[in-house]
Amino acid sequence: MSQQKVLYLQSKNGPFAVASAPVPKPGPGEVLIKVQSTALNPVDWKIQAFGLFLEKFPAILGGDAAGVVEEVGEGVTNLKKGDRVFTNGLYGVYEHATFQQYTLGYADVTGKIPDNLSFDQASTIPLGLATAATGLFHEGAPTSSAGLFPPWEDGGRAKYAGEPILVIGGASSVGQYVIQLTKLAGFGPIITTASLRNAEHLKSLGATHVLDRNLPDAALIAEVRKITSAPIKVVFDAVAESQTQNVGYAILASGGTLVIVLPSAVENKTDDKRIAQTHGNTNVPKNRELGASLYSKVTVLLEEGVIKPNPVEVLPNGLHGIIAGLEKLKQGVSNVKLVGRPQETA
Repeated sequence: MSQQKVLYLQSKNGPFAVASAPVPKPGPGEVLIKVQSTALNPVDWKIQAFGLFLEKFPAILGGDAAGVVEEVGEGVTNLKKGDRVFTNGLYGVYEHATFQQYTLGYADVTGKIPDNLSFDQASTIPLGLATAATGLFHEGAPTSSAGLFPPWEDGGRAKYAGEPILVIGGASSVGQYVIQLTKLAGFGPIITTASLRNAEHLKSLGATHVLDRNLPDAALIAEVRKITSAPIKVVFDAVAESQTQNVGYAILASGGTLVIVLPSAVENKTDDKRIAQTHGNTNVPKNRELGASLYSKVTVLLEEGVIKPNPVEVLPNGLHGIIAGLEKLKQGVSNVKLVGRPQETA
């Protein structure tokens, strides 16, 4: 097992192609994972379409992996060969990217998959959950987080009882994890915008009110005010288009934080409201400590059913299927995570 199949982005803005590459070796603190399932994220097609982030080609993309530990590096004590695990891929460090048959994970931010979840389900968790968790609960990152106390830490559950929150784009992967984490933290009401056909699913995750994402801004503001007269100190915009950011900022109370997943497009900023653009990856140095804290508890949260994975749509044809899947994702999918299976690559 020295060679594997990988999905390369061949050049900036270039085409994808499946090729062979060496299997990486785990260094100290790392594990080698045989990738059974990898989830697709909007950033993957955006890197190709807009030439974002990466300068070294051919490049391997992918931010979500679930699979089996094949080998452990020096000093790893929390995982062993044969463990079913999931981890966040790392863009720009290709041995840690996930559109390949074998990837490396940092052991402290790699979690065990509980028996009640499949590889496909587990692969939907890392990047979406990391984006929600870092955007809301990273106390040490004032420019990229609301800075709240984490609900998975001792004393964190129900800490924010009775505080309202607005989640824009609740049916997105990130939005679903925001709803679940804010429910764990005690927020209420949890108001979200989505396509109304997804309302029942989002209520099962903890949303108390689901408002039609197509409401005009003035109507959305009026509906939110009908639901709660309390000041909304946190708005999490998982869509982060210009229109959603601006209406979210308008709804946000003085002293509050608008958390966004893309660069700010807010037009009429005031000094009394904060904007935090989250960078949701547990591997990067500034998020690593928070990530290790989250991953030390995530298996139990999944076993309890407090955190549930996204609904899954499996793509055929292994790594080849990811190419068509990214086109599909570009057109827009709702309330489902597209998942490829690298081991099924012909």
